[in-house]
Amino acid sequence: MSETSKDLLKELIRLEVPQDDADETRNILESCGDVGDTLGNPLVTLDEKRGIIKKLFPESVQRFMVSAVKSGCSGELIDVLEEYSDYLIEKDGSIRAVVRYVTPLTESQQADLRKFIMEKFVKDDVVIEYVHDPDIIGGFILNAGDVEYDKSYRTSLRLMRENLHGKAAELAGNTDKDDKIMSGNTGDIISVLKTEVKDFDVKSGATETGFITRLGDGIAKVRGMNAVMYGELVEFENGIRGIVQNLEEKSVGVVLLGDDHGLTEGSSVVRTGKRAGIGVSDALLGRVVDALGAPIDGLGAIKAEDYFPIEREAPGVIERKPVNVPLQTGILAIDSMFPIGRGQRELIIGDRQTGKTSIAIDTIINQKGQDVICVYVAIGQKSSTVAQVVSTLKKYGAMDYSVVVCASASDPAPFQYISPYSGTAIAEYFMSKGKDVLIVYDDLSKHAVAYRAMSLLLHRPPGREAYPGDVFYLHSRLLERSSRLDDEHGGGSLTALPIIETLAGDISAYIPTNVISITDGQIFLESELFNSGLRPAVNYGLSVSRVGGAAQTKAMKKAAGNLRIDLAQFKEMEIFTQFSSELDQTTTDLLNHGHMLTELLKQPLYNPLPHYEQVILLYAAQHDLFRDIPLKELREYRTELMSYIRSYGQDIITEIEENRVLTDDLMERIERIVTAFEE
Repeated sequence: MSETSKDLLKELIRLEVPQDDADETRNILESCGDVGDTLGNPLVTLDEKRGIIKKLFPESVQRFMVSAVKSGCSGELIDVLEEYSDYLIEKDGSIRAVVRYVTPLTESQQADLRKFIMEKFVKDDVVIEYVHDPDIIGGFILNAGDVEYDKSYRTSLRLMRENLHGKAAELAGNTDKDDKIMSGNTGDIISVLKTEVKDFDVKSGATETGFITRLGDGIAKVRGMNAVMYGELVEFENGIRGIVQNLEEKSVGVVLLGDDHGLTEGSSVVRTGKRAGIGVSDALLGRVVDALGAPIDGLGAIKAEDYFPIEREAPGVIERKPVNVPLQTGILAIDSMFPIGRGQRELIIGDRQTGKTSIAIDTIINQKGQDVICVYVAIGQKSSTVAQVVSTLKKYGAMDYSVVVCASASDPAPFQYISPYSGTAIAEYFMSKGKDVLIVYDDLSKHAVAYRAMSLLLHRPPGREAYPGDVFYLHSRLLERSSRLDDEHGGGSLTALPIIETLAGDISAYIPTNVISITDGQIFLESELFNSGLRPAVNYGLSVSRVGGAAQTKAMKKAAGNLRIDLAQFKEMEIFTQFSSELDQTTTDLLNHGHMLTELLKQPLYNPLPHYEQVILLYAAQHDLFRDIPLKELREYRTELMSYIRSYGQDIITEIEENRVLTDDLMERIERIVTAFEE
């Protein structure tokens, strides 16, 4: 609370404004937003504002309202009035309680209840309101402060039903291979029923509750629940859940994970005591789910085996081991110059329509047979685009080992905000089983925009480009969860390919620079290269892998040689000689070699190359074995060459794949078979 707001609170206390008048003033301001806007509008004169105040508000608060308007704090009036209500309750030393009942309580029961509340909350007095509520069937429900004691028959019956469902499921699972119920099961069921009926005693279930004070745009401001945790799941009375995001002195900000239909100011909210999480199991493979893990592909429910929180602390340094096992993308330009290792975070960055998603999809397709689980998270994409990606993965058999998490552009901002965390929770489930996992975030630019929208609605102060100050932490705590664990902690790995969309190639913007500083390298795709026909449109100068050769096989490292340096020299020489008419032989050879390498690195969509093919092509190119091949014929030539080697050089392929090393003997055999093919 600002100093001016504190002065206004002191003014209310000095004027001794009655509680009813303060509540009426707050209700007017909350229900009629235009009134507050008009009082805060500098174009409206003070006399006009006084007239509005005199016409709408109780007499006891009019002087206070004029003071607030003069001080320019009309936007904080609701918070000041809420603080004043709390002050009056604390001053009286009393607490309000509501008892819902079916059978009226006797005088002795009422006295015991009053004594219990006063001792529990250490108050001198308690005001109890009794409400007849036949819906609870029997017993009673006590609401005092922000705690609810539920001793109703309705709740007990619900708990009994849930327990019986759980026990029945356990017993149903206790069957033999012929699905015949084993002896004793019938007796077990009867025993369970007898126990449940015998123990039908209404136990005191105390739950911490609150109520909505402000609702709109998928955000609820809730008072009460003083012990609630950041990131905790809470449940509203219409069954919708929410995640706690703002922890303030007297209230909390909650983002709704669903429609607010049926909720109003005053609706109750209950703590669940659980952090937001997602149900996980092996049955997720091949499925498309939303940000909460619910299936959206029409293939039926997914039975969860475990529950993983969406927000989880990243593994510590001691739990990790070095990133030195390659994760092959199947893209020649990337695997040769910017290798990705299992456990690495490699950013894919570029303008829209430059092939960012294509690189990620190619990488997923290339994991077939590599024992890698893939998770594709679509954030803010069109549903038709996501459907096309799923169709492509199915076409190439990649959905068998993949999970797609979708928070489309039509979903609310909270769903887009939690989707990458939900996808990471799914990936961590498989990693905890010792699997290597690849996760693609497509894309984190839209994720940051969704978080900005959510934060502004939560009244968090905006910073650079209107993003909140913790937007760096938003992505760092997500990407730090990618790692390669040591054998003591399961030996699994989580490799991340975050995607960022730039505007006009500006990689110095706020979100791009943030994510570049978090990741272990970036693959920069350029519109100019894409439009010139170079696909993938990788900029070899701005792209980098900070893991480098540690994530490359020895065969690939030797075959690639000085590929990046050769391309850089070619690019520089090409610019330098574009206006020259006569060139010496050395320069001509360098330009021809550069053109050949550039043509070789072009690759069709959804056509990842196996490791052995990349090694053979790179070795042949670097040793001038393609010198006499015209550029227009190079693509067809290399296709026919690889078909020839698969037919007559299977021993070469086997040795490269098994040993991952280029020996002198192997290099000689590669040269011989290429020469034989030419002849």
